[in-house]
Formats: sequence, C-alpha cells, structure tokens
Amino acid sequence: MQLTCSQVISLLPFYEEGKLTDKLKYYIDEHLKKCSKCREIYMRSQKIANNILDTYNTKQYEAFKQNISAYIDSELDEAESLRIKKTAISNPLARKDLEDMYAFKRMLHNSFERTKNEWRNDYSRLIISKLNHSEYKDNSFIKLAAAFALMIIAIAAGFITLYF
Repeated sequence: MQLTCSQVISLLPFYEEGKLTDKLKYYIDEHLKKCSKCREIYMRSQKIANNILDTYNTKQYEAFKQNISAYIDSELDEAESLRIKKTAISNPLARKDLEDMYAFKRMLHNSFERTKNEWRNDYSRLIISKLNHSEYKDNSFIKLAAAFALMIIAIAAGFITLYF
C-alpha cells in the first residue's frame, strides 16, 4: 500500500502522538524514508513541538507538577495556591494537567458514589450471606456423610463377624 504525500501529512499529528495502528505507522515510516519533502515537514513539526515544550517546561512548571495534588486537595497555603493558579493561567501544559487532575478527581468521586449507591444491589454479597446462614439450617451434607460412615462401619462389622 502506498500513501500519498497529502495522506502522510494529514496523518503526521497522529503519527507523532503514537495514535496510529502498527500497520499504518509502518506505511508512514516507509514513506518518510523515501520522500524527502514529507520527511522535511515531519522534522520541522518535530522541531516546533520541541520548542513549544521547551518554552513551557520551566522551573515554575516543575514546581507546579510537584504541588498540583496538594493544590487540588486544598493543602497549600495562600501564597503557594496563588503561584499554582498563575502557572496554570500562563502555561498551557500546566492548565491541561490541572484540568486532567480535576477530571480524574471527579471520575473517582463519581465512581465512589456509584459504588456506594449500588451496594444495595450487590447480589453476590446477598448470595454469600444466604449461603453462610444456610450452612447451619441445611445439614444435608453432614447427614449424608454420617449415613455413608455408618454404612462403612456396618459393612466392616459384617466382615469382622464373618471372619471371626
């Protein structure tokens, strides 16, 4: 399968993010080996992406990443909270991280609430509870085992009386 230059160029963002199938990635790799024009475009986009990351990957961003969890849990003093807010406003990477953390916190909270509300419908717990209570009420296994043991004893007693 041959990809055209326009196809490769339109797929480059997905290629860079690693969101393509292995087969499609292979076809793009092969195209980039052969096509200097597309390879140049790819290398320029890589350079631009690296420059953007370098621009926003600062000491403030590193401090932000270390304190983001404490900020979300309201464990920071006012001055540190203000630094976190300023970093999130001025840095797109920090803003994305903060949005992701809030989304994750909401997801955990919703999951907990759903689980808490569904405990009433936890049929496995109900079944286990009934089984635990029925052990004492229904002794059919014990009765069967005792009858089997009595039969063995009776048979053994019959053999003993025959041979002695």
